[in-house]
Amino acid sequence: MTEQQLILPITGMTCANCSTTIERNLKRRDGVSEASVNLATERARVIFDPAVVAPEQINELISELGYGVAEAKAELPITGMTCANCSTTIERNLNRLPGVTRAVVNLATEKATVIYNPAMLDVDAMKSLVEELGYHVIETEGAEDSEDAERRARQGEINRQKHLLKTGIIITLPLFLLSMSRDFGLLGQWAHAPWVNWLMWALATPVQFYVGRDYYVNGYKALKNGAANMDVLIAMGSSAAYFYSVAIILGRVLGFELGDHVYFETAAVIITLIRLGKFLEARAKGATSDAIKALMGLRAKTARVERDGQERDVPIAQVRVGDVVIVRPGEKIPVDGVVLSGQSAVDESMLTGESLPVDKSPGDQVIGATLNRQGMLRVQATGVGKETALAQIIHLVEEAQGSKAPIQRLADQVASIFVPAVITIALLTFLGWFFIGHAGFTRSLINSVAVLVIACPCALGLATPTAIMVGTGRGAGLGILFRNSESLERAESIQAVALDKTGTLTEGKPKLTDIVVAPGWQPISGNGHAPEQALLYLTASAERGSEHPLGEAIVEAAREQGLQLVRPEQFEAITGAGVRAQIDSQQVLVGSARLGDTAALQNIRESLENEGKTVMIVHVNGAPAGVLAVADTVKEGSAEAVAALHKLDIEVIMMTGDNRHTAAVIAGQVGIDRVLAEVLPQDKAAHVKTLQEENKVVAMVGDGINDAPALAQADIGIALGTGADIAMETADVTLMSGDLRGVSRALSLSHGTMRIIRQNLFWAFIYNIIGIPFAASGYLNPIIAAGAMAFSSIFVVTNSLRLRGYKLR
Repeated sequence: MTEQQLILPITGMTCANCSTTIERNLKRRDGVSEASVNLATERARVIFDPAVVAPEQINELISELGYGVAEAKAELPITGMTCANCSTTIERNLNRLPGVTRAVVNLATEKATVIYNPAMLDVDAMKSLVEELGYHVIETEGAEDSEDAERRARQGEINRQKHLLKTGIIITLPLFLLSMSRDFGLLGQWAHAPWVNWLMWALATPVQFYVGRDYYVNGYKALKNGAANMDVLIAMGSSAAYFYSVAIILGRVLGFELGDHVYFETAAVIITLIRLGKFLEARAKGATSDAIKALMGLRAKTARVERDGQERDVPIAQVRVGDVVIVRPGEKIPVDGVVLSGQSAVDESMLTGESLPVDKSPGDQVIGATLNRQGMLRVQATGVGKETALAQIIHLVEEAQGSKAPIQRLADQVASIFVPAVITIALLTFLGWFFIGHAGFTRSLINSVAVLVIACPCALGLATPTAIMVGTGRGAGLGILFRNSESLERAESIQAVALDKTGTLTEGKPKLTDIVVAPGWQPISGNGHAPEQALLYLTASAERGSEHPLGEAIVEAAREQGLQLVRPEQFEAITGAGVRAQIDSQQVLVGSARLGDTAALQNIRESLENEGKTVMIVHVNGAPAGVLAVADTVKEGSAEAVAALHKLDIEVIMMTGDNRHTAAVIAGQVGIDRVLAEVLPQDKAAHVKTLQEENKVVAMVGDGINDAPALAQADIGIALGTGADIAMETADVTLMSGDLRGVSRALSLSHGTMRIIRQNLFWAFIYNIIGIPFAASGYLNPIIAAGAMAFSSIFVVTNSLRLRGYKLR
């Protein structure tokens, strides 16, 4: 094979040794005949044999040496694709371009995503290739303009389809009625006059070559590029009926007889019905992206910014990080930021799926596109433009919708050979009926036309991506973000879910849970409070000097109850045991049982410890005053979340660094199946691997930061996000609300989406498996076959749209 040249822009080189190292290792690689690396231009020039080594392998070699290859990403909105063969043809040809690392074309989104080497290729070259293949690339400029331009172009294409459909119906309907009425003898002898056939020819011609022009043009370009698509089948089928009818008319003029029945109405109805199907399909496909359009529509157009001591309304594109934004009640928060002043309740349901407003006060984070319900807020912008949480969500959803699910591979393989196989079957049908069935030329031709027309590669190509689009969009509306379609597919197979305890099942910080006053103890002073409050007042005042998390939990609880604490008059920390302090001239001792326990408090202490709580005993002036219990409390909804996973027949495992007794108590409260206690953070990934070695498909649920290795090890990593803090880097699935109940919703959505995909694929395959033999057997009129073909694609798309109303278990 002829050698090729590869120009690679390299990153990470700092000295001549770097360039020498890369050059030396490139020359050692089999298949590379020449390599030179220029430190000044930071580029490598490689001459290689593509039969021995692929460009991707050269990139990998450079990466293994510790350097990078700069790559760019382009998204090309494409119009004119009609079936899976179209997308496959474009994808195959884009991947052949020198400098393209990977190209994926999605029929449902009508977009090509290309990862390429900018030193070897530019976007204009890709556009030119697509245009040469017979398709059109929508020209876009800028992010906002890009979306508007694409939307206008898509709508323009639908309008064009609508115009052609109307033209087809206006001409085809009278042609069809004239032909059928003549066949059934409803018009009298005049309808059999020769001029009627000429009239039918005149009516059929604009349908054939104006309404059906796309099928000829696209079919020709497909064949010219070594491929065959749906357009080829439609052009062949309708042309066979049309030109056979023309031959009958001209034959009579020239004095030879081919037959007495013309099929102009068959050709016209085939084209018009297919055009109807494509128009309805285009409208339905537009509905599959409603979720992403809704997300884009959430963005604020303007913001009220403090500039030079004045409030000014400016376009959102002019807001910069650090600007102070004023948000009044009822307005959208335009950017991500931190509240500087003001208090309000913010509706975040459009992003997190949680219906209850979230209270915001100074220091709290807010997310752009959420709705300020009550008070006025002054917000300092921390994320604008593409750095906002909403922009990241939109990007993630678009990435997921544009990716290919593994289940689609079979459909792609079948689609690649589908059209040639159908043409072969149509030819065999004609030969079989003509030579074996002795049915004559006309009947043999009509049966072969029915085979060409009923075959539908479109349904195969749309079965998976349309469901993925609607499923990921539905998830985004519920605050469930899938990284890609493979994650959505794999989530269906989950058999076990491993949950990190701290921060996932529990709140992640200790809280005061119990105050028990010792029998007979009465406060000497406690600022007039009841015994429980007096005990809390003395204990919290003593703990004000402590930095221990348990002490901080007690102080926080006292402040929440409105107690006015005092500073200790004396304070002493007793290492490993507790604190001693003087409060209001009283000696207060707070700590574990080591500081002293009594029979009166022992039973209370043991009972609370059996509940997994940490107990502190309080002595006042040497006498037992009572006990306070602190625990990392279970999050609201944790037990419900575990129960929901059990309904999906999933085993739930809890990982924690706590001792076995405390872990067992928490597990009992929420219904955990298995407990892995005393697990060090760095060992979580190893425990996930152990679960996988039990032949289980495992999902790991964590915060996406501390649990990164375990999330990466799991078959599916699920991160609990909290508003703007979205951990998308590691996780396959991100739950925006941080609610554990979202795990079962995500898995349920995966089940529902995969069920729809299987229904679509079953229909696409069974339709062709039954329809093609049925047509070949002579049981289908081409007109009925065309209607069935148009319906098959519409069925797949509308079936996918059912996911928009899918009720999560």
